[in-house]
Amino acid sequence: MLATDPGLGHLQAGWRSLVSMVVALAVGYGMAHALDIPSILGMMVGGMMGLMGAFAIAENTPLRLARASLWMPIPFSAALPLGAWLQPHRVLDLCLMVVMLTLAFFLVRFGPLGMLTGMMMFNAFLIGPMAVIPLDDCGRLFIVALVTAAAVLVARLVLCYPMPREDLLRTQRAFVVEARRVADAAATALDPNADQDVAIKRMRRALRQLNVTTLTIDGRLAQPEVAAEPDTAELLHQYLFDAELALQGIGHAVQEMTRRPVPSALREAMVVGLVIARDTPLGRADALRPAAELIRQEAANAPEGTGSDEAELRALARRVGDLLDALADSLACWLQLGWNTPTARAKVPFQPSVALERGLPPGTGPAARRLAAAQGGRGWRRAVPYLRAPLQVGIAAAITLPIADAINGRHFYWGLIGVMITMFGTNTTHERLRKLGHRAVGTVIGAVIGIALVHLIGPGHIYWTLLVIVAGISIGSWGIQRQYAYWVIGLVTALVQLYGLTTQYSKMDWMLTQRLMENVLGIVVATICAALIFPVSTRKVAREAERGYLSALEQLITQVAERWKSPEAPVRLRGAARGVDAALYQMQSVVRPLVRMPLGTRGRGGDNLLALLGTATRHARALASSADIDIDLAPQLRGRVERITEIFTSSLHALDQQVATGERGGTWIRVSPLIRELESVLRAPAGPRADRLRIALCELAALDEVLASLADNRGLTIRTTAAAPSPVAAGVTSPDSPDPRMALTGTPGAPPALRKAAEAASNGGGTGGTSVRTESGTVTVRGAVRCAEHNGCEVWITIVTDRGKRQAMVKAGNGSYAVNGLTPGGYTLIVSSSAHPPHAEFLLVDRPGRDLQHDITLGPAS
Repeated sequence: MLATDPGLGHLQAGWRSLVSMVVALAVGYGMAHALDIPSILGMMVGGMMGLMGAFAIAENTPLRLARASLWMPIPFSAALPLGAWLQPHRVLDLCLMVVMLTLAFFLVRFGPLGMLTGMMMFNAFLIGPMAVIPLDDCGRLFIVALVTAAAVLVARLVLCYPMPREDLLRTQRAFVVEARRVADAAATALDPNADQDVAIKRMRRALRQLNVTTLTIDGRLAQPEVAAEPDTAELLHQYLFDAELALQGIGHAVQEMTRRPVPSALREAMVVGLVIARDTPLGRADALRPAAELIRQEAANAPEGTGSDEAELRALARRVGDLLDALADSLACWLQLGWNTPTARAKVPFQPSVALERGLPPGTGPAARRLAAAQGGRGWRRAVPYLRAPLQVGIAAAITLPIADAINGRHFYWGLIGVMITMFGTNTTHERLRKLGHRAVGTVIGAVIGIALVHLIGPGHIYWTLLVIVAGISIGSWGIQRQYAYWVIGLVTALVQLYGLTTQYSKMDWMLTQRLMENVLGIVVATICAALIFPVSTRKVAREAERGYLSALEQLITQVAERWKSPEAPVRLRGAARGVDAALYQMQSVVRPLVRMPLGTRGRGGDNLLALLGTATRHARALASSADIDIDLAPQLRGRVERITEIFTSSLHALDQQVATGERGGTWIRVSPLIRELESVLRAPAGPRADRLRIALCELAALDEVLASLADNRGLTIRTTAAAPSPVAAGVTSPDSPDPRMALTGTPGAPPALRKAAEAASNGGGTGGTSVRTESGTVTVRGAVRCAEHNGCEVWITIVTDRGKRQAMVKAGNGSYAVNGLTPGGYTLIVSSSAHPPHAEFLLVDRPGRDLQHDITLGPAS
């Protein structure tokens, strides 16, 4: 439960609903007797306070919670007399109900209190059709609402007291649970008697969930009272980032090892080390170090073969050992900092990179809001961003209301509810249609359960009926953030009990059918209005999300340059990389529904786009971690770095312009040659910081190659920068040695072992990467294509050069493939299939020689 619900936010939502509804119904019933008004009115008003308080108020400080809770009765009671007075005037009442719903969506832009105000005023009008409210009773119902809201507030402060720091500790435990899942799946994948494909699928799922958990934790760090001070939050953010990066690297390294025959002794050492990592108790992160040392020792003792596979296996095993050490460091600091006051201060105070929406990382919302804001202009168009949603809702409600009234005049408001739920929390047509499907399925299932319970309980058992109502709403509140259908099931189950008090059992089926018809009517009309009135199309949202991703990458590149230029500059490289992570999550939210499987890198499908951006994100994470070092570059090198970042940024601008306009043109200027030249002239003391600098440069070059492929797909011209003449001397000072002129062997490019480490770090997310060596001539890469789920999958293998050009595209036949004529250089290998999501792998051919064997394992079916 901790892993699937970080911080137990879903469970807390269900518990809040249970407490709020029980207290609200009890207090409403008691106040009705005390004030001599019908019990049904008291319970209805009290239930409204409890339901809206549980759903719309999720503040994490007592003062904010009290302010919102005690405000609820005021707009509700202000609109209630007007609704009661208009009940005999049906046409005017219906018109004002449309106005109130429109006003509710207009007030949303004023924040949580504005949304609460609009919804409570609309709910006051909504109660009218459910029960006849005498105008003389409105004053006493205000007292009921106020007392109930105060009682619910007290109950929540006693039984649901907000504890944000405890929630943070729960998220830490959720992260550790996911880390154990990764280690367990990795150990299982290395077991020769286990099903490796199943274990790898489990590990990939765990790594995806791990990323969502870390995004959620980063978003929570910005909430009030979660971290005592910005310095604490920043340190927590940094340690969390490093821990996730290490786990992603371990997962990928194990995936690479499963593609090769692993010696039994090394395999056993790996399994033992990963099992130790899996079973390490919370708070004992230092226990990971013996496991890391065991793996490194066995890797050092492994017999050296003549082929490249043996060297790769030893490098991967050492990589896993080093990553376990890094995980131990970051995890120990992170957990200790969560439990205790920090002893160190962050260099830069925390600034959130992830803004949560309903407790989860944002999906399509930010891109849709940017597009909506861009619809403004001069004159009357300046009002479009403010009036767009209210106009869509108002027109949809005006169309839906007369039709719903004709279907069922007594329950016409079901159509308005369909309009309301469609427009709240959705930004694209796909999301609205998906909500329609959830509504229909949830209504059918809830109706079956509810009718069965009505027959089981029978008439006259009011307490059992109330128990089912409260339980249904509470369970639905717990499940709403998982799937909207869960909430609908719980709600309909509860409503059927209420309908059973006033409706004959024989007529229940038809009434529920009418309810579903009117809900669907409202959803369909609202979806059409949103698509026609100042529309924000799904494809425009996808383009805007891609532009947001490119902007996040530009921010990271700019901060890397600033970090190396001025070591004391207030930059947050891990925060910038987390922003890239959040931008990728938004891309996935909007692009996946539009996916069309491509046959190569020039396909227009979203799968290929997500594969490239996923690879770029992994390089961005590794770049942020390795580049965050204190170095003083010599003026010549500083100028080179500035030139590289300026060219990179201008290329990103050209790509952004193409995404924004859709017009082909522009130029992507590759900076990899400049980076390789910079590597060749670096002179620094040998040490960890010099190694990290070279790894950072390798990651920057790899990021350039991936984005060049994306630019080529978009129709940009790919051009390579000319390397400047090598200077006679260039220096970089490092704290690893007091002498900044100590020599480090300067050969073109980073050393092979360092390149392997860079590739292992960059490929920490599951797309696959291979470094291969050859002896003479061109190279033929051949191998098997494995799929555990299908027989004879149609698979296309596309090879893209380091200049972003497609080198070859072949179709795998009979479970194997072969690509001929590869010359030395770096390549991106993209695997596409109609039944599986694509993935990209980096292939490095650095010397001519013999043919190569490279097997491909397809991921889980899409």
